[in-house]
Amino acid sequence: MPIPARRTPRLWSTLVAAVVAALLAALVAPGAARAADRPHASRPVYAYDTAIRESVWVDTRLDGDGDGRTDRVAVDIVRPREPARQGRRIPVIMDASPYYSCCGRGNESQLKTYDADGNVVQMPLYYDNYFVPRGYAVVGVDLAGTNRSDGCVDVGGRSDVQSAKAVVDWLNGRARAYTTRTGGERARAAWSNGRTGMIGKSYDATVANGVAATGVEGLETIVPISGISSWYDYYFQQGAPLYDSGPDWLSDYVESPDARARCAAVQKRLVDEAPRSGDRTRLWQERDYTEDARKVRASVFAVHGMQDLNVRTKHLGQWWDALAKNGVERKIWLSQTGHVDPFDYRRAQWVDTLHRWFDHELLGYDNGIDREPMADVERTPDHWTTDRVWPPAAARATALRPDTGPQAGVGTLGLAPGAGTASFTDDPDRSETDWAARLETGTPEKAGFLSRPLGRDLRLSGTSTVTVTATPSTSTAHLSAVLVDLGPATIRDYTGPGEGIETLTGRSCWGPSTPGDSSCYLDTRAATTETGATVFSRGWADLGTYADPDRGRPLTPGEPYRLTISLAAADHVVPKGHRLALIVAGTDKGLIDPPSSRPTITLDLSRTAARVPVVGGAGAFAAATSGHALATPQPSTADGPRTFRPGRPVPGGSNR
Repeated sequence: MPIPARRTPRLWSTLVAAVVAALLAALVAPGAARAADRPHASRPVYAYDTAIRESVWVDTRLDGDGDGRTDRVAVDIVRPREPARQGRRIPVIMDASPYYSCCGRGNESQLKTYDADGNVVQMPLYYDNYFVPRGYAVVGVDLAGTNRSDGCVDVGGRSDVQSAKAVVDWLNGRARAYTTRTGGERARAAWSNGRTGMIGKSYDATVANGVAATGVEGLETIVPISGISSWYDYYFQQGAPLYDSGPDWLSDYVESPDARARCAAVQKRLVDEAPRSGDRTRLWQERDYTEDARKVRASVFAVHGMQDLNVRTKHLGQWWDALAKNGVERKIWLSQTGHVDPFDYRRAQWVDTLHRWFDHELLGYDNGIDREPMADVERTPDHWTTDRVWPPAAARATALRPDTGPQAGVGTLGLAPGAGTASFTDDPDRSETDWAARLETGTPEKAGFLSRPLGRDLRLSGTSTVTVTATPSTSTAHLSAVLVDLGPATIRDYTGPGEGIETLTGRSCWGPSTPGDSSCYLDTRAATTETGATVFSRGWADLGTYADPDRGRPLTPGEPYRLTISLAAADHVVPKGHRLALIVAGTDKGLIDPPSSRPTITLDLSRTAARVPVVGGAGAFAAATSGHALATPQPSTADGPRTFRPGRPVPGGSNR
């Protein structure tokens, strides 16, 4: 990576010892130190069918359910038998999840299954099938309050994070574990070398982010796929409620029956301290991992769907920026899917890349992955490009300003300051898809602004903001701001049941299988659709947070208010012949809840602007809109979303 990792003293001493050993070996036997003889990839040399399968219960040192005993979390382990016989210790790949018994993991919603002795038979996903033969232990942790664990689910709080952190501590000899849930003998991880990598999608990825933010020693890397970085931003954005539920619903959804009977106090706190007003309380502050990014020691390989409207890319953008500020080693994949695991949209490349990443981070192999481009970005369905760093160094925040246009209700977007006003009336029955489809027509529920047709491709990469000066007609108002690529395109149909993928009937296998744990998974392919307008970044806010982003207040009708709306991180190329557009409107149907009134909002265009990360800056935008564009937009395969899927969210979604 262009940005070096901050390693722990233990790892540094290990690396120094390895270098000294290599130099000594070269002096004693020069031929033995040739680069060709160094390991570059772990090989499947260990038997999977005879792998050790065991369960332990790790003491979290918390008593979340208030029963007077510290909670123990269940840890299911699959590890190769041979290294222990050889006196070798091995690294761990860990997925800590609340979904192992309630909801399942992966595209096929796999659950953990057990034999008569309580040892795991099926460990969901392919991690154990593929990595155990290559010398890794694979560990599945039931978060507190789920499946076979004690305690309560607190939705991203201390109990969730400590559930997994305690296991990392146990793997490094700093915590206790037992052979049963209520008693049993002490269990020691003598087979572990303490080096752990966490992986998982959605809620699992979120826990990995939270554990990394504790700075726990021994966690060498995390691979968060569609992970939350701040739980407030999962349920709200700048005071605007994003869904009709709170963390208490999610806790009830994933908890075991035993936990539901014991955890009323935790549930009450999740209700009382997460008001639907959108005010940021102490509960949300405790669940903002970006605040502790300075503690992160682990490297981070982040993966996200840019059209994910469950865990939106706002989470990725703010986490990525916080990690960059603190010099954390990073790698990233950005797809054009919704809430989908890369195993289901780029399978072979993903498994190979993940294999090399873990070999480098956990086994110390010099396989070159740290010197490869930082970012892989999907431009159109199944077409990927790379960047040495992300966002690219040439991306510059560029002020684009809306102005009135010659056609009523249709404004312009350019570099020159705007003038005049634009008004719209909140319509909770209209969505960003409706707005985008009517960009070239003045409609009462939105204010739309279009650039000139582009004479060359224009790339936006990073996080945008939209600052408005808005005058409401009522005491409450919600605002939406979206960026649109106006022009025909073939995109991943992320609004379909697979959120950009289609599940096929054939299977491919990723490692050996046993009768109870198959390594073969249903194949997938890109599910595509045609669109005339692609929304590729969006953001929302309650206008009442104009003075304090943490607390809303009533508005005075007829008074102007200035507010900056943060949009989700994106990387999108608006092709030659298309137009870039900005829409400002009220309620985005299915994505935010409406306010208590239906205000008419008037924008002062002289004090309204979007700051977008244009690669090449203002000069690139000026060159692209200089008047040499095609008169008629041509067909393109530019990607992006078509619409949205309303409904109650679950971090895990339909493609868990």
